[in-house]
Amino acid sequence: MASADLTDELDCSICLHNYTDPVMLRCGHNFCRVCIDQFLDTQDSSRVYSCPECREEFQERPVLMRNFILCKIMESLQLTQSKKAEIGICCTYCVDSPVPAVKSCLHCEASLCDKHLNVHSKSAEHVLCEPSSSLEDRKCSIHNQLIKYYCTKDAACICVSCSVVGEHRGHQVEMLDEAYEKKKKKLRNFLQKLTIKREETEKRVQNLEKQRKKTQEKAANLTERVTALFTDIKRSLENLEKRVLSEIHRQEEQVSLPVSALIQQLETKKDKLSVNMMHIEELCKMIDPLTVLQEPDTGDLWDAEEEEDKNTRARDEQLHDVEELDVAVISDSFHTLSDIIKGIRSGIYVEGPADILLDVNTAGNYIHISDDLKTATWTREKQNRLETAERFQYNQVLSYRSFSTGRRYWDVEISKAESWRVGMCYPSMDRRGLQSYIGGNNKSWGLFGGKYNTQYGVIHNTTYIQLPHKISSDKVRIYVNYEAGQLSFYELCDPIRHLHTFTATFTKPLHAVLWLHDGCLRISGTTGVCAT
Repeated sequence: MASADLTDELDCSICLHNYTDPVMLRCGHNFCRVCIDQFLDTQDSSRVYSCPECREEFQERPVLMRNFILCKIMESLQLTQSKKAEIGICCTYCVDSPVPAVKSCLHCEASLCDKHLNVHSKSAEHVLCEPSSSLEDRKCSIHNQLIKYYCTKDAACICVSCSVVGEHRGHQVEMLDEAYEKKKKKLRNFLQKLTIKREETEKRVQNLEKQRKKTQEKAANLTERVTALFTDIKRSLENLEKRVLSEIHRQEEQVSLPVSALIQQLETKKDKLSVNMMHIEELCKMIDPLTVLQEPDTGDLWDAEEEEDKNTRARDEQLHDVEELDVAVISDSFHTLSDIIKGIRSGIYVEGPADILLDVNTAGNYIHISDDLKTATWTREKQNRLETAERFQYNQVLSYRSFSTGRRYWDVEISKAESWRVGMCYPSMDRRGLQSYIGGNNKSWGLFGGKYNTQYGVIHNTTYIQLPHKISSDKVRIYVNYEAGQLSFYELCDPIRHLHTFTATFTKPLHAVLWLHDGCLRISGTTGVCAT
């Protein structure tokens, strides 16, 4: 305690911290140089200076004298404190130099080195513990007694008085060590659970990272393919454009050259006719009969002109027959464009299965299957089909064909069904009982809705997921990527809207499956083939 009091005497009365570069006034009081400078600055305007400690006044701003002895004391104190910080908890009684403590006494609230521990009291009230800087925390703040017990009801560490006469009286208590071991056991169990949870989370992260990497690689590969494909398309279109334009230019020259020659011939004829007309006009103006009669007969000239005109007209008619460009030849060039489109399709599409056809042998006895095997209609009249193991008890029907590879989609017209389900299933799905409904088991995935339904959603293994909006389109699309384990549903509106995607590992062929009540469902067109 004396050491703590001595340290307090080394505090500046202005900043209340240990002296920093201590200086002394003429009155003998010490301050930090920065602190007293700032204090005297406030007195410059009044020209009256005083000591903030004793209030002695000075006529002029006092000269600050460095206190060399106090400076050495502060340097020594700082060195001691730094050594203590390096050592950790020091012995309370070793005031000359810091010595590491080996034990702390809860009763004395002091830390002891080996030397002082040997002469320390051995009585029971002097409880020793590992070196600690917060010994006061080991005593009850109310009764100033050692904390030895743990109240299980209030989850508080208490002294003996707290458990006998204090607020924890009558509560179940345990010895600190006993409670400590229980708490550690509980923490270890919790740590084990957290470790398992972290490992599970790490595995999920790794799986997601693999999935993301796989998707990125797939996207990069597809991007590369599409880029190369469109480069080929552009090159093919450029070549096709050059060929078509060249053909048009060739046909233009083929038609234009003879026309140009005929135009030139007719221009020459027009000039000749103009000369003959002028000559005849001059003859008509002459009054000398002899001169007029000596000119050649105009009939011969007319016959010659008629013969020449007949020849030019024949050539003109021939040119009129071919005056237009041969569009058919040009159109034939565009068949190449069709070949390019086919090349695109073969480059980014895969072969799809045949049309979706409904299997009457699986149809429930209260649905009628159309002759083209594409429409299922609910009926009140029993169809009296033979009951077999593969026939559904309820109003469901499977497709003949199944999907076991690739990417496929098929569309269903739902507008005429009051209540419906559409989806995909394994052929081993139950045919009897509630578990035979689409989505009522782990072998089928479905989309459900209806005209008067307030809810639309998807279902698998009896788990419903409600869609955030109503399906207002007349058609829905079911898309399956077998190898990727993806089954998706879309609403065929403009633009097409994704509804939900199931992810699974498909292990068996998938059949299309329909369920309806009141109304009909129709397979729309043929199954499509989707981009790889």
